[in-house]
Amino acid sequence: MGIPEFVKKAKERGIKPIAGVEIRNGDELLFIGIALNREGFRELNDYLSWHNLNKKKYSLDAIAFKHVVMIYPFEQKKPSELSDYEFAAIRPQQVNRLFTSEYRNCQDKLLVWQPVTFSDEKSWLIHKCLRAIDHSTLLSKLTVGQFADQQQVMLPETRLRDSFQQYPQMIENTLWLLDQCSIDFDFKVSKNKKTYSQTREDDKLLLEKLALDGMLYRYGKNNPTAKERIRHELEIIDGLGFCAYFLIAWDIIHYSMSRGFYHVGRGSGANSIVAYCLRITDVDPIKLDLYFERFLNPKRTSPPDFDIDFSWKDRDEVQDYIFKRYGKNHAALLGATSTFKNNSIFRELGKVFGLPKEEIDLLVNDPGNSYNNNEVVLAITTIGKEIMDFPNHRTIHAGGILVTEEPITYYTALDLPPKGFPTTHWDMYIAEDMGFEKLDILSQRGIGHIKEAVEIILENAGKEIDIHKVDTFFEDEKVRSQLKNGETIGCFYIESPAMRGLLKKLKCDNYISLVAASSIIRPGVAKSGMMKEYIRRFHNPTGFEYIHPIMKEQLSETYGVMVFQEDVLKVAHHFAGLDMADADVLRRAMSGKYRSLREFKLIEEKYFCNCKKLGHSDEMALTVWRQIESFAGYSFSKAHSASYAVESFQSLYLKAHFPLEFMVAVINNFGGFYSHWVYFNEAQRQGATIELPCVNRSIKQSRIIGRTIYMGFVHVQNLESVVIDLIINERTCHGQYLSLLDFIDRLPITKEQLLILIHVGAFRTFGDNKCAMLWESQLYLKKAPVQVNSASMFPIQRKKFELPVLEYSTLSDAYDEIELLGFPVTISMFDMLETSFRGEIQAKDLMQHLGERVRMVGRMVTIKYVWTTRKEIMHFGTFIDSVGEFFDTVHFPPSLKAYPFRGNGIYLIMGKVVEEFGFPSIEVEKMAKLPIKPNPKA
Repeated sequence: MGIPEFVKKAKERGIKPIAGVEIRNGDELLFIGIALNREGFRELNDYLSWHNLNKKKYSLDAIAFKHVVMIYPFEQKKPSELSDYEFAAIRPQQVNRLFTSEYRNCQDKLLVWQPVTFSDEKSWLIHKCLRAIDHSTLLSKLTVGQFADQQQVMLPETRLRDSFQQYPQMIENTLWLLDQCSIDFDFKVSKNKKTYSQTREDDKLLLEKLALDGMLYRYGKNNPTAKERIRHELEIIDGLGFCAYFLIAWDIIHYSMSRGFYHVGRGSGANSIVAYCLRITDVDPIKLDLYFERFLNPKRTSPPDFDIDFSWKDRDEVQDYIFKRYGKNHAALLGATSTFKNNSIFRELGKVFGLPKEEIDLLVNDPGNSYNNNEVVLAITTIGKEIMDFPNHRTIHAGGILVTEEPITYYTALDLPPKGFPTTHWDMYIAEDMGFEKLDILSQRGIGHIKEAVEIILENAGKEIDIHKVDTFFEDEKVRSQLKNGETIGCFYIESPAMRGLLKKLKCDNYISLVAASSIIRPGVAKSGMMKEYIRRFHNPTGFEYIHPIMKEQLSETYGVMVFQEDVLKVAHHFAGLDMADADVLRRAMSGKYRSLREFKLIEEKYFCNCKKLGHSDEMALTVWRQIESFAGYSFSKAHSASYAVESFQSLYLKAHFPLEFMVAVINNFGGFYSHWVYFNEAQRQGATIELPCVNRSIKQSRIIGRTIYMGFVHVQNLESVVIDLIINERTCHGQYLSLLDFIDRLPITKEQLLILIHVGAFRTFGDNKCAMLWESQLYLKKAPVQVNSASMFPIQRKKFELPVLEYSTLSDAYDEIELLGFPVTISMFDMLETSFRGEIQAKDLMQHLGERVRMVGRMVTIKYVWTTRKEIMHFGTFIDSVGEFFDTVHFPPSLKAYPFRGNGIYLIMGKVVEEFGFPSIEVEKMAKLPIKPNPKA
């Protein structure tokens, strides 16, 4: 994993690197493999990969290396068992054992061996703690062999030679071996697959044809601007050798579209008109004035990448295609490394030092507590500081895939994480250093709900939607109205309370405004105060002054506020005189995509030096730098924001014209900003009738018939998937169930699972009340399921019992629904309140009561936690009133301390109605959680 970085740094220091690996089964060292050359490095990686991918233990049998030196621990093998390029290694403290060993007469097979695992006694303790974490044991219970001995430190060469002075041939053997071995990588040459077709020339011609064909689809026949830009981009793409990279991305899209999968191409790749014409992206770079050089330019020091999102249901199939299309030896997922961070450090070390869970929780949640003032906690915090950011465990990059020219094991070993595809040992930073350009094949649920909504609309409304006709969506009045009014619950990226508020404040009703909003909502912009400033300038475009004429020249479109990553580049280039390559390194460093602190510091110094040369005052230079610094780390590229805005408009169109079908798709894809009950509330708000899961109507997921939504069985807690499948399959094969007894006769179901179905109301279609059905289930069903033949010619004759009239209540039903579904369906949570008070006003009335002190009743939806400049906590709340409408609250530290949130539920809120740029909210003064009626069955 560390070899490429080690090789690079060793060369910088004038040290000759060699590459090797310890082969261990657990703690047992079998041998050390040293690569003679890059072929040997590949052999070692192939060897590791085979065992990792097949989950096999290592053995010493039938190893056929051709370019690897195998080194065994002293006396693990006899001298006669060693072949060419096999040696035994002896450590300084083992030298005296040579007197009685048969190796004393076979010194040509011995090497000097001094493992280096730590630097001093302090780091030895850290090593032992890490080994205890690895073994999930107490530090005091580590046994010899589970950790390295204290002698495994770097010794001076003179001391090492002195230890073996009686055996000079061992030293000669070792020096000879070091001389034989070498390892190097060309860090400047691209390692990606060089050609998609047969030759680079063929790739160039194919890419040109596909781009021009795509131009007809995107722009029509006569668009000289598009044609000129395509020619310009193709020239750069070919000159930098990226034709194959574009064609591979096109191939993936071509496959996914042939399967009916939806995708969104985003990131800086959306700056490219060639990508747009190849249908990799859906963003028109001419319309948005996106410049290609942000994605790819001759001066760019880092490789570009395409970010392509697929539905979470389809992404695995796309990845599977890539591995099968380009071969298992030439494709791999990118690995990543999870490091030790804050709380995880305390928890891991707390276990190692033997602290009980309660004391670990106290240390994590209240580190300043006086109970933590003891020697054990002091040791934990001291060691914890040392292992901060140490590697903890291997993981996977969110979506990075490499497609390589040479077999990938020339560069890394592979393993097989739970994801199921071969994965590199090193991460994206090493990959970039080595010259790999990754493709990001990502997944998101937004695409899933768009695709499913189109399918549901066709099934329920009989209308076929071309979701890619986004240009018509941009001009749709109904869509624009919903966007302006923040009617965006369920819509990709624009449904959060903060985003809905921003849309209303900006009166956002068009694509261009939404592109800007998608970037300024990011955390860094809001934190720096620039989001509020942007809104202010939007409403009063003549009421501010640009801090410098260059800002007006470069940022007039965004009122002098840096909204996109491109703005950071423009300011760094035009204001501070950095060339575009340095400006891009600055942007990447601030966004966390560049690890070299040294490079970043050099560019920071260059920025201030240039500003001084250009005559900018120190104060001015620092002001602009702080704006760049606060913004660049969180902002989107304009192309990225544009890609998100396209997907948002697709969601908006579906919601505006087919709200019920759209909400069902959102519910079925899970993973939205809100809890799932909020989406059912939104469906009701849009006019749907919500029905509980029903044995005769429901399927696994929720479904819509007309304007009625039947909840899916998947929402019922503790209902087993095998039971769900049985219910649906039996109904499909032999028709609807006629009664509870008919259901029992036809399905082998346990009493526990049947009771869940009864309590959730799945049999209400039969007319019997729930209490009666509970009695019947006890009378007719044994605890263990009986295998039944649903197609029996002779139905079971059951004795019919007459039951007395049994009482039940909707309140009892509501409690059952909360237990099994998470929220009540047959009645509202407001109907469960002990009080009949529903507030003095409703959400829709807020703007008519500005400045007034009001009392409102609302069900808590979500809370946003924010730290003030005084390091105090404040909250922004979102609630739903008794008719299902949203309203927002602000909880400043004093009121929050006096009247804190008490968990989910309905609250009585008293406060002042305020507004900001036309968006109302309540500044909370007092708040109390309202009690609900007790469960009648309790």
